[in-house]
Amino acid sequence: MANSWPDTPIPDAARGFVAARQFLLDTRADQSAAVAGFRWPDATPFNWAIDWFDGVLASTSDSRDRPALRIHDPVTGSDQSVTFAEMAAASNRVANWLRASGVARGDRILLLLGNVVPLWETMLAAMKLGAVVIPATTLLTGDDLADRIIRGKVRHVMAEAAHVSKFAGLAGMEGLGRIAIGAPGPIEGWRRYEDAHGTGMSESVVVDGVTNADDPLLLYFTSGTTAKPKLVPHTHRSYPVGSLSTMYWLGLQPGDVHLNISSPGWAKHAWSCFFAPWNAGATIFIATQPRFDAKQLLDVLVRCGVTTLCAPPTVWRMLIQQDLASWKTSLREVCSAGEPLNPEVIDQVRAAWNLTIRDGYGQTETTAQIGNPPGQHLKEGSMGRPLPGYSVVLLDADDNEAQEGEVCLRLGVHRPAGLTVGYETDEGATTLASAVYRTGDVAQRDDDGYLTFVGRADDVFKASDYRISPFELESVLIEHEAVAEAAIVPAPDPLRLAVPKAYVILAAGAEPDKAMALSIFRHLRARVAPYKRVRRLQFVVDLPKTISGKIRRVELRKAEDGFKTRPDGEWREDDFPELSA
Repeated sequence: MANSWPDTPIPDAARGFVAARQFLLDTRADQSAAVAGFRWPDATPFNWAIDWFDGVLASTSDSRDRPALRIHDPVTGSDQSVTFAEMAAASNRVANWLRASGVARGDRILLLLGNVVPLWETMLAAMKLGAVVIPATTLLTGDDLADRIIRGKVRHVMAEAAHVSKFAGLAGMEGLGRIAIGAPGPIEGWRRYEDAHGTGMSESVVVDGVTNADDPLLLYFTSGTTAKPKLVPHTHRSYPVGSLSTMYWLGLQPGDVHLNISSPGWAKHAWSCFFAPWNAGATIFIATQPRFDAKQLLDVLVRCGVTTLCAPPTVWRMLIQQDLASWKTSLREVCSAGEPLNPEVIDQVRAAWNLTIRDGYGQTETTAQIGNPPGQHLKEGSMGRPLPGYSVVLLDADDNEAQEGEVCLRLGVHRPAGLTVGYETDEGATTLASAVYRTGDVAQRDDDGYLTFVGRADDVFKASDYRISPFELESVLIEHEAVAEAAIVPAPDPLRLAVPKAYVILAAGAEPDKAMALSIFRHLRARVAPYKRVRRLQFVVDLPKTISGKIRRVELRKAEDGFKTRPDGEWREDDFPELSA
């Protein structure tokens, strides 16, 4: 039964949100009814952190003493649990401290944090202040961080002490506010985050202005087909309110213990490790694993009573290597997103746990658009049907509706709350002014309205759930003195689904031998974040091209898909143990 909060008046600003949320909870077993009857709440002033989190979750007797966040370390056995009321008070202290430290409404804060409690405290605090958060993965290199600082117009940097050294000497750091988390002692030029919880910090925050629906809240950097990542802004409406569709797809209910396997810095973390669980009034559960261990995670699921699990296909492929039936979990819902999931994986999980992994689809630019909610008929290989609040159409290149075409979202009166306002460029913000938003992904629709993912409309691909831009990696490759030209395509991989592979034309006089391959791998390792490294390399004398001189990566991709064994002349990172030394 959904919350009714008989002991707590609902803040006026939250009433529309609460009603929309309640409708989705009440119709969670009937997707057709949910889609037909759901309406996004009006775009009125609404601060999710103040009006919903503090005003309802942290105030009512039904939820205030329930864990909002639980972080479990399976190695040490440490277990941190923070209730909704405690999180509200802590984030208020942080908000007051940040304001006293110079953070103002509209300021941009770059967060370089792992799954630590201050991440959630700061996200809430920033929302309350009207500051803008730029989440960043700890895997980023110095060049990546400098790009985010400069193009993101960052005013403040917050980082765990272990990552502070990454900012030394970076362009754009002059004059920025700097906050270190977990520092054992003072760090020159950096404030200590722990001071926010010192004596004298109030547990109530004074609001200094109205939070409008279109006020900026988040800014994500995401790889595209250009050399530099796109800047994707989200508002106080698009992700907090828009994540109602994600809550619905995941099947979250009040009181659930929800584990989503995702790293901070990626939009999926905001989806399922922040907004969707707290929209439902569920506990966000984190299992800290510096290196993924399937048996360890399965033990945690059982020991900690996790009820809902969302994981990328890479993790599911690792989990089925274990005897899943040996672990008697409390799971009710299991989900996957990021890339198509192999039917064999779904079958093995169903056989072991009598649970069906439900696929879902969305982007950094949106919340969950398409999915298989609980209780609905699933079709093998399909990513489901449009979720409540999203009007999806497949269009061909001439904007005609088609059974197979690019996944597009209708705008105008159909515009979903969860869609970005546009993109941010060096010249300023751009808006989505056309009649539809094109996702860049191609799908097929069957007669029942189920959509099956076909592939990218461009050359961007995913490896281990991370989006990879060929152009970006090619740009790094040709910086090597011996590389004349290069093309990046995905090579099939049994664990990661795909890994980046480089086809390389060498400059005159360079030898295509083992020493050269090692030199190129080292060059890449020094310049590229681990999640997007080139894992395979092949020397060639030419590349397939169009008449205009553009590389036809599609031909290389077809060749890779056709290889049954390792092709002659291919070098792999694993061939060089010295790279791991």
